[in-house]
Amino acid sequence: MPPTPQLISVEQCENLAISEVWKHYRRTINPGQVELISSFGFGQELIRSAKGCTLTTHQGKQILDVTGGIGVLNHGHNHPRILAARERFAAKDAMEVHKNYFSPYLAALSHNIAALLPGDLEISYLANSGAEAVEGAIKMAYKAHQGRRSVLLHSDISYHGKLLGAASASASAELHFRYPEIPGCHSFHYNDLDSVTSMVESHQKSDGSSDIYGIIIEPMSASTLQQCDENFLIRLRSLCDQQGIVLIYDEVFTGWGKTGELFHFMRYAQAERLLPDVLVTSKSLGGGKASLSAFVTRTPVFKTAYGNLRDALLHSSTYNGFGEECVTALEAINTLVDEGLVERAQTIGGQLEQGLEQLLQRYPEKISARRGCGALQGLALQGGPGLLASLIRLLPLSVANDERFLQKLITAAVIQELYQQHDILTYYADNREILLMAAPSLVISEEQLERYLSALDTTLAQSLSLLCLRFVQSKLFSRFIAPYRKPAVGEQLPDA
Repeated sequence: MPPTPQLISVEQCENLAISEVWKHYRRTINPGQVELISSFGFGQELIRSAKGCTLTTHQGKQILDVTGGIGVLNHGHNHPRILAARERFAAKDAMEVHKNYFSPYLAALSHNIAALLPGDLEISYLANSGAEAVEGAIKMAYKAHQGRRSVLLHSDISYHGKLLGAASASASAELHFRYPEIPGCHSFHYNDLDSVTSMVESHQKSDGSSDIYGIIIEPMSASTLQQCDENFLIRLRSLCDQQGIVLIYDEVFTGWGKTGELFHFMRYAQAERLLPDVLVTSKSLGGGKASLSAFVTRTPVFKTAYGNLRDALLHSSTYNGFGEECVTALEAINTLVDEGLVERAQTIGGQLEQGLEQLLQRYPEKISARRGCGALQGLALQGGPGLLASLIRLLPLSVANDERFLQKLITAAVIQELYQQHDILTYYADNREILLMAAPSLVISEEQLERYLSALDTTLAQSLSLLCLRFVQSKLFSRFIAPYRKPAVGEQLPDA
């Protein structure tokens, strides 16, 4: 008989030291993740509890979370209404999932989504992640043409996820390694109708009909903070109508109030004229407690793709309609509406925009741009030739010649300073520019926002050269430059 494995109980798990967590990550999850994150201040600590926008470490230190869970936590950490709904569901011994029975929870959730969306965006398919929902939307567009078209268009700054299909339609610099792709994916310039039109014209069949089955775009790109203007989206909608192309909006990050409207495309006065055929959503749909996504389609597109008995189950998922997930999303949506969190995002946006613009005026040599909308804002930080000259002797040549790396270094140094000196957690977006992001939960208070802005002011008032030098001389830097050098044969990453 083999020995009984040593299993960790829930109680033991809650008392693991950070060194033990690192050990398990190295052996069973991702050693590279340990090498990078453990060198930041936040990688040296474990979180005991989280409420609203506040994280409390095992040592009792309180951290202001301005990341909003990278789009997941519009409701904040552990919203009491969402917790109560999950507890009520568990107390009832309710049935989670069964394909032979209809789910009232799924029915109610899909009804509420349809009730809040404009036009005939009515049919919801649930999945687990944004990338899954993106792939479901792409499949629907392809199926709506019965496989008779072969081309999918996406923008040149797009980020739609890391699965094979979603990555095929992505052009983000973050996805630096190219995996096998679904065929027929081509890009156009973001927010440039002439570029789209040119691509459409270049993919005509011999009979003059279009070979494009779908166009997928983010009305607001959460990784670059660029936005499509209203006229572009209206004309894109018209072009898709003329050519019979399925138009897909990816609002995985920007949905559920993040930018000051329920969905970003709804901010425009003529929203009905730019309605997508399929809308993709995830992240805050799960209320910060459930892994849930959806793609919502207009009724005619659904009927064309799957509206018959033979194809009714052609696209499905094991966890579609999982009871507690649906209950969580149901309460998350109702909370968003009842507590006016969408309107709150507009107020947050006003405070952030004013504060960040003041910093831009105060430190023009350190900030090149501010972009964003609602509770999704970012700064592009910069350093002049003097900063590079002061660091050049410490940098490998391949790094010193990479302007994008210098911006990443500056931004990472600021993130480290905000955490170490001010107990504030932030992050950067890594697409084209490296942007220092402020994407707080929609429950953040004015006082907490002011704390963030004040800490950022104090940090930027310092010499960026000194901040970066401290960063370069730290243990973290050896991890930070690792992607820029080729490891020797058989080389192992050092212990954190």
